[in-house]
Amino acid sequence: MALDRVRARRLANTVNLSTPLGLAVARLGGAGRVEGTGRPDGLLVASGYRRRLPRAAAFTVGDVVVTRLSAEQLVARPLLLQHEARHAAQWACWLGLPFLPAYLAAAGWSLLRTGDPASRNAFERRAGLAAGGYRERPVHRIGRGGPRVGT
Repeated sequence: MALDRVRARRLANTVNLSTPLGLAVARLGGAGRVEGTGRPDGLLVASGYRRRLPRAAAFTVGDVVVTRLSAEQLVARPLLLQHEARHAAQWACWLGLPFLPAYLAAAGWSLLRTGDPASRNAFERRAGLAAGGYRERPVHRIGRGGPRVGT
């Protein structure tokens, strides 16, 4: 990621308050250590998250990647880190907090269509399903009927 883009994203996520929110979520979730100063992707990694939800190994709020993994374990998974960096960019593009209801609506749509909150979630798809550790599930008809091929 180009340095200017990283700086712009970091500034946007600080000004739109999503990074401060991410730090608060990390602290409330028991993440004891935040690392990242000088990282080329500009992300802060808050490791040691202990809450049950969300169930993902990592999630991003602003420029803060909150994870149950250690920072070393996360860095050893570069595709997951790239996936989370894309979410950080989504927070910036959505001007911070409006991203949250939009993401939840997309997760609800995906859950309705596939039984999985990620498979048809536009934000997860744009961040890269496989990179985030998700598998694509088949689409089901809404209402009566079973699985349907297509979107």
